Amino acid sequence: MADKRAFKMVAKTFKGLEEVLAQELTELGADEVQIQRRAVSFSGDKAMLYSANLWLRTALRVLVPVKSERLKVKGERRPEDQLYDIVRGINWAKYMTAETSFAIDATAYSDSLRNSRFVTYRVKDAIVDYWQEREGRRPNVQVTDPDLRINVHVGGEQVTVSLDSSGESLHKRGYRVATTEAPLSEVLAVGMLLLAGWQGQSDLYDPMCGSGTIPIEAALIALNIPPGVFRKEFAFERWQDFDAELWEEIYNDDSRERAFTHTIYASDASFYAIQQAEKNIKSAGVAKYVNLRQVRMEERRASAGENAMQGALVLLNPPYGERLAQQKDMLQLYGAIGTTLKHQFAGATAWIISSNDEAMKQIGLKPSRKMRLLNGELDCQFNKYELFQGKRKDNNQ
Repeated sequence: MADKRAFKMVAKTFKGLEEVLAQELTELGADEVQIQRRAVSFSGDKAMLYSANLWLRTALRVLVPVKSERLKVKGERRPEDQLYDIVRGINWAKYMTAETSFAIDATAYSDSLRNSRFVTYRVKDAIVDYWQEREGRRPNVQVTDPDLRINVHVGGEQVTVSLDSSGESLHKRGYRVATTEAPLSEVLAVGMLLLAGWQGQSDLYDPMCGSGTIPIEAALIALNIPPGVFRKEFAFERWQDFDAELWEEIYNDDSRERAFTHTIYASDASFYAIQQAEKNIKSAGVAKYVNLRQVRMEERRASAGENAMQGALVLLNPPYGERLAQQKDMLQLYGAIGTTLKHQFAGATAWIISSNDEAMKQIGLKPSRKMRLLNGELDCQFNKYELFQGKRKDNNQ
């Protein structure tokens, strides 16, 4: 019988996607959903833990906290020794054995403990000493492919020790077999799609598709296929309390899948990018839903009729031109994007992401909505444009 006891969990995400992730968790049936900084906390049972890893599109990993305690600023023991005591005091026999290999992922944002590597060493010492005293044996630290992944977060004076149920970051879906330079993160691509309101209700255009991340994720959303279905393994599958029967039931449940009757149009001017996108689209099993062509954006016309773009969604992740020498070219490119959107995509709604604020001004269209998102370390604008047919004032009557 599946364990129905509820416990706390935390799903990590990118800055700007917290509300999208919270909505995903609510729709999944999670309880006590609360937005945090680059994370969302929630509660649920073991089935929710497995489902969260399989289904969450904007999560990077799902953590299960096992202990949270504050450092004593004026305590007699040094902060690093207090950290050691906190970790040593955990009943590790509940989560592992002396034969279990483990790895530690530590982050420190604290005046008391500033060095993440030093935090990692002290946590490792505490776990090894726990087993040395208990059984006279030391478990192995194994950075790659460990049996147990342990996450330690020091924020201010608060120390939180968690088990990482995901393993590799959840943005690594498992379908990507080819790549281009600086591919868009799958999690960011989904965040953009969901912020744009995409559920498969119209045609979608990505005229600068690169290696195909946006069209693939758009197809998975439209068909309601879980993003984790391609992965070989999640970390929780190696846990001592892993319920293989429950996981098999959740993994093989295809009752949520739905039909998609529209088309996703993906294109790029680069022959190499189209080659890579084709490999990834086939690997994800969504080739029949994606119309892929090598063509410049201004040549990517509507498939049929004057109103073919009506209600369509256009998503663009153009080059940002981070090098100063590229700025003039970028200004011209973004100007051309604006002209093409106005003349070729009238009737659609467009969303564009870029870290190049100056180039975004060259689009020449007034955004109806503006947001800030992070693409890696780059602070980006994510703007919405209503592409009216005729003049704007004619559409406001």
